[in-house]
Amino acid sequence: MRLHRLDITAFGPFAGSQSVDFDHLSAAGLFLLHGPTGAGKTSVLDAVCYALYGSVPGARQAGQGITLRSDHAEPGTRTEVRLELTVAGRRLEVTRQPPWERPKRRGKGMTVDKAQTWLREYDAVAGDWKDLSRSHQEIGEEITQLLGMSREQFCQVVLLPQGDFARFLRADAEARGKLLGRLFDTRRFAEVEKRLAERRRTTEARVREGDAALLANAHRMQQAAGDAMELPELAPGDPGLAEAVLGAAAVARSTAAEQLAVADCRLTAAESAQTAAEHALAGVREQDRLQRRFAEARERAERLAERAGAHRAAEERMARARKAETVAPALDLRDAADAEHRRTADAEAQARALLPDAFTDAGAAGLAAAARRTAEELGGLESARRAEQRLTDLLAERAGLDRQERADEDVLHEAESWLADWETTRAALQARVDSAQEATTRAEQLAVQREPARRRLAAARQRDRLAADTADARRQELATAERAVEARARWLDLKEQRLNGIAAELAANLTDGEPCAVCGATEHPAPARRTAGHVDREAEERALAASRRADEQRAEAERRHASVREALAAATAEAGGTPTDRLAEEAEELERLYARARAEASGLHAAQEELRRAERERERRIAAQQEAAVRAASRVANRERLERERAALEQELAHARGTAGSVAARAAQLERLAADLTRAAEAARAAEDTAQRLKEADARLADAAFRAGFDTPHDAAAALLDDAAHRELQRRLDAWQTEEAAVRAVLAEADTAAAARQPAADVAAAEQAAADAGRRLREASSARDAAARRCAELGVLSARATDSVRRLAPLREEYERVARLAALAAGTSADNERRMRLESYVLAARLEQVAAAATVRLQKMSSGRYTLVHSDDRTGRGRSGLGLHVVDAWTGRERDTATLSGGETFFASLALALGLADVVTDEAGGVRLDTLFIDEGFGSLDDQTLDEVLDVLDSLRERDRSVGIVSHVADLRRRIHAQLEVVKGRSGSVLRQRGVG
Repeated sequence: MRLHRLDITAFGPFAGSQSVDFDHLSAAGLFLLHGPTGAGKTSVLDAVCYALYGSVPGARQAGQGITLRSDHAEPGTRTEVRLELTVAGRRLEVTRQPPWERPKRRGKGMTVDKAQTWLREYDAVAGDWKDLSRSHQEIGEEITQLLGMSREQFCQVVLLPQGDFARFLRADAEARGKLLGRLFDTRRFAEVEKRLAERRRTTEARVREGDAALLANAHRMQQAAGDAMELPELAPGDPGLAEAVLGAAAVARSTAAEQLAVADCRLTAAESAQTAAEHALAGVREQDRLQRRFAEARERAERLAERAGAHRAAEERMARARKAETVAPALDLRDAADAEHRRTADAEAQARALLPDAFTDAGAAGLAAAARRTAEELGGLESARRAEQRLTDLLAERAGLDRQERADEDVLHEAESWLADWETTRAALQARVDSAQEATTRAEQLAVQREPARRRLAAARQRDRLAADTADARRQELATAERAVEARARWLDLKEQRLNGIAAELAANLTDGEPCAVCGATEHPAPARRTAGHVDREAEERALAASRRADEQRAEAERRHASVREALAAATAEAGGTPTDRLAEEAEELERLYARARAEASGLHAAQEELRRAERERERRIAAQQEAAVRAASRVANRERLERERAALEQELAHARGTAGSVAARAAQLERLAADLTRAAEAARAAEDTAQRLKEADARLADAAFRAGFDTPHDAAAALLDDAAHRELQRRLDAWQTEEAAVRAVLAEADTAAAARQPAADVAAAEQAAADAGRRLREASSARDAAARRCAELGVLSARATDSVRRLAPLREEYERVARLAALAAGTSADNERRMRLESYVLAARLEQVAAAATVRLQKMSSGRYTLVHSDDRTGRGRSGLGLHVVDAWTGRERDTATLSGGETFFASLALALGLADVVTDEAGGVRLDTLFIDEGFGSLDDQTLDEVLDVLDSLRERDRSVGIVSHVADLRRRIHAQLEVVKGRSGSVLRQRGVG
């Protein structure tokens, strides 16, 4: 940035319009701004700052607007500041008019005009100023962007206030931090600390919310488990909460599983008891039926005994009738009875052949009783069948436990193998992530450097091209200038020739009798004649037009040369003196490094994702290990339960099977035996009946033969009965015989007789026992269902708790990582030994740069005696990072800057100010600061030190800078020839430039 011209009107102590030509003042490199106290030296610097930023430096800015107006100004004169400067190769003009009170144009009183701002840029090609903007905000943003500095930085870097730097030199770490923070704009680092603290609080709240949800889920598990689960006294955020909840959940699930197993056993026992009660009820009911059957048979036998006399009479009558019958019908009857007896005897023999030898001599009643006993035994095998099926299920369940055990062993072995290599895997993945993050940071840094390098390379190429264009434009300018001179000389020659022959040109228009335009005579005795080569008006005008065209071409060539030269200066300022090839190599190297960094950084997301997948896989393996351990503990109890139940069932089945291979085989045997016994009993009863009838037929036939002593058949016919009477009598005899046979059959049944000999059956008691067994079965079933529901609910809640712990693990790790970063950035971490905040750390690095840059000039000012050094030692219990000490080469010791004398403090603070200007300039992106001002402080220096300080300031010209010294020290007016004097008067101050060529 280079200042060219400053125009001030009604500003500060200046009542009228004043101008400062900085181009002339800067020609000497070092110029003096002096004047008596209160004349307005600092107001010149305020005007520069106001023109650029719309406000004056800090403490002098009592407020915006009308306070900037001069008290000496005329009421109708508006306050205005206009500054012309070159920045970033662009020549700009900024004009600012603050708001001001003026008399109303109509009526009396005052009115306030709003502030006005203009920004213009000089167009070297057109040779004129071009309007850019009238917006305060746009102009402010444009100036700040071009300068690369805020107002505070500009006031510290360009307008060097020595009093501020003397205080900065002696200030404590906190005061230095505030100043450096304003200059280097480290608010983004403070914002990083704030963001980290906010993120720590956010992640901590999320972890606590997750712990609260986990604890609530644990309480629900405790409610579901009842007394089987105990939770330790833990609160959200406790480190061992997840492990405690998962451990308690595992114990609760194991206890619930054991309770379910007990409920299963109780249910099985209740089912067996209920089956036995039903079987007992069936036996009692059968006994009651047989007892009632026997009682009914006894009653029928008694009724038969009462009617025995009538029956005997009927038999006698039937006997008399039969005596009368011929022997043949009796013989036919006897043959029929014999045939029937043989048929039933054969059937009995066939049925008995299928029976075991033990039943060879058994009668029909014995066979029927054996059949009933066999059926009862067969009914008793129903419980054994269920036991056999249960034994099969137990064996299958135990096989399932074996398969699960082998699967869990495989899971444990695989998880242990995988987890054994976890640290190596995690370290490798983390190294990939760190490498990619470093590459990302490096790529961002290189990306910042690419654009300036490209601009410098483009400017260098334009500089090379414009250098050739400048030579061509210069040659063209000289050629057009030469042609313009020649054209003008030709026009002047032709004009002179025409003037010499103007008489002949005028004589050509003379007419006799008409007055002459020159002398007025009407007679023309000897008019002049045109000679050869006479120049007329048209020839002169053509020469004049050619001369003007040549002048225009010359002016155009001059403008083009000036434009190319201006562009060359701008390109040279942008590119510097570095050769284009070298800049191209640097840019190419930056591009190559940037491309390589981008390529390395492209794998960051994949590496992070792979690391997250590996961490999730580790969590899954650990969870699988824990689940397998829980299942192993549960399998031990299940195996013991199954083994006990299997032993009981096998003992029961061994008794039920007998000699058969299985209960089903035993049941088949009993079913076949019962059927055979039933058929044999029926066949035996039929054989007995036919044998009895055969005996009766033989008896009747014998009676008929013995009693067939009729002398004549007439006697027998007299004893015959008609068909109806015979049928009726026979019916009555048959009914008696049938009833008697039935009664005898019932009374002959062994089981019926045995039941009759037993006490009366208590059916109500058996039914009550069966009802009690059913109730106990229902209670056992309900208890088993409740235990199953408890197991299922605990399983769901445990899975939910495990999932919550799995989700909380990365969040907890993120919180710990963020908390460490936040503590480190805030300076409260144990790892931060010097307790430096992040912003202080950055400012310490800047202060170290400032101290190094200031030392270069301080050593010259102090003849090599003093050196400024940065110190990051802690003071007391505070934080470290912003200490500043001075090293005295005469004593070799390091001491505090507060021990410097007044003169030493001045040149030390001046060196610090210049060093800070260099660092802030580099920080602002390399903006050139071609004009600096140093305000006061030279009165405390002796002659030798003053010479050394002036030599240092004069050396700034090596960087193409001009330095303005603001001071009222008289000795400086003798040493510095270029001067801007502020003259104070009653009507306001004025500016005078002296010693400027």
